Amino acid sequence: MNDFDVVVVGAGQAGLAAGYFLRRQKLSFVILDAGEAPGGAWRHAWDSLTLFSPAQYSSLPGWPMPPASGGGSPARDAVIAYLAAYEARYELPVRRPVRVAAVRRAEAGLVVAAEDGARWTARAVISATGTWSAPFIPPMSKDFAGTQIHSARYRRPQDFAGLSVLVVGGGNSGAQILAEVSRHAARATWVTERPPVFLPDDVDGRVLFDRATARIIAEREGRPPPPQGDLGNIVMVPPVVEARSRGILTSRPPFARLEADAAIWPDGSRLQVDAIIWCTGFRPALGHLAPLGLVEPDGRVRVGAGGRALAEPRLFLLGYGDWTGGASATLAGVTRAAREAVAAIAAA
Repeated sequence: MNDFDVVVVGAGQAGLAAGYFLRRQKLSFVILDAGEAPGGAWRHAWDSLTLFSPAQYSSLPGWPMPPASGGGSPARDAVIAYLAAYEARYELPVRRPVRVAAVRRAEAGLVVAAEDGARWTARAVISATGTWSAPFIPPMSKDFAGTQIHSARYRRPQDFAGLSVLVVGGGNSGAQILAEVSRHAARATWVTERPPVFLPDDVDGRVLFDRATARIIAEREGRPPPPQGDLGNIVMVPPVVEARSRGILTSRPPFARLEADAAIWPDGSRLQVDAIIWCTGFRPALGHLAPLGLVEPDGRVRVGAGGRALAEPRLFLLGYGDWTGGASATLAGVTRAAREAVAAIAAA
């Protein structure tokens, strides 16, 4: 069994940011990652995915992401290359592939157990497993007999050439996947819970990051958050702008049920469907924390400052969303959350 001050579970962007600050604190630590290679969830994103912002707004602590060639926002492969280089640059002690099965309490701290039986003890554990491995698909999906995948498994639009496709979900992934699938499918229909709202064309991730920062600062100072304005939530990246020019960015309200080969709406209208792409979000991947009994019915762990679990002070959660630090699930926002988590560990 290996003994460390800190064990980090997950070597995606959150785990690497934590490693950067742990290195500066000179604490003994190891980062355990289930992936076969660096890159975290970015390795599994669809081929054409790009960031919402230029590289300087999407960097981890200490080392800026190189600018995209030709300007604009970096593509998925550039992000993967950056994360791999970052890991090497700071000589972060990542061990992979290690699939963590459980985190348990012990007399000396917490024990992290892998599926292959390996074990590590730690005075503190940072859980940074993200959400990619826990995609949410509505239960009604079981009634559909055609092809269906979650956006987590979507790769390229050519896979849906000539098909009648439902793209379900009104977020950025739904808009971007609709934009490219609609160029290949025989018919692409967008289904959203409410009418989609689009950001102005000149608003990208930089504006969203600035808005999130202003909100966090106000909260820390005990002030009401500044007015954000109703800008919308779908970023008008070039493929979405192009889809708008084709009149594609319109959606239907949710269907009531699915049949083996069709979607049925409350008014009885029926649409024959060959495939469904579920862009319906993710849940925190916290199965490894089940032995601690901390995961609430909503799938979260109650945390305080620095992402520290309220019911287990040796456990910290990082990078799952705003509940573990404002914008902590983004490249731009994880630095602040990681710094606070590691500072709390060092103080303890």
